[in-house]
Amino acid sequence: MKKRAELLSVGQITSTHGLKGEVKVFPTTNDPEERFKELKEVILKTPRENIKVKIRSVRFSKNLALLKFEGIDGIDAVEKYKGAYVCVPRDSAQKLGPDEYYEADLIGMKVITEEGESLGILTKVLHTGANDVYEVETEPDSKKSVLIPAIKECIKEVDVESGVMKIHVMEGLL
Repeated sequence: MKKRAELLSVGQITSTHGLKGEVKVFPTTNDPEERFKELKEVILKTPRENIKVKIRSVRFSKNLALLKFEGIDGIDAVEKYKGAYVCVPRDSAQKLGPDEYYEADLIGMKVITEEGESLGILTKVLHTGANDVYEVETEPDSKKSVLIPAIKECIKEVDVESGVMKIHVMEGLL
């Protein structure tokens, strides 16, 4: 059984915005406007550290959220957070509906076919316009991977507790 992540990403900082310390965030959550408007505090997860920050303001531009954090003023102060994940603790995450999963729970999952054949490990969730796509590394350390569309015709079963996803291999998929 795979260990559950205690921090869940709701977005990733893509770049700075303006000179006063705002950042552009690509949302990785359903209904980003509702989700970001209710956030008061988040954790910025960088490769080196996790930093708890309060949100001063939220607004939206196209498909991005523009966030301003308290105490991080000016472009120089916020520049170091480019690429950081904007996270919330699991206990304050939004409740999921049927057939919805936290991205953190999918990463690292073993992917098998309906016949029980091991396909590989889910390493990345790609957010496309129509539907998400799961990148599955087929051979450890070889960097060979396949892309699996996250649609009902392909994804047959997701067992978060055991860390296993069962898929239907559609014609032409592999």
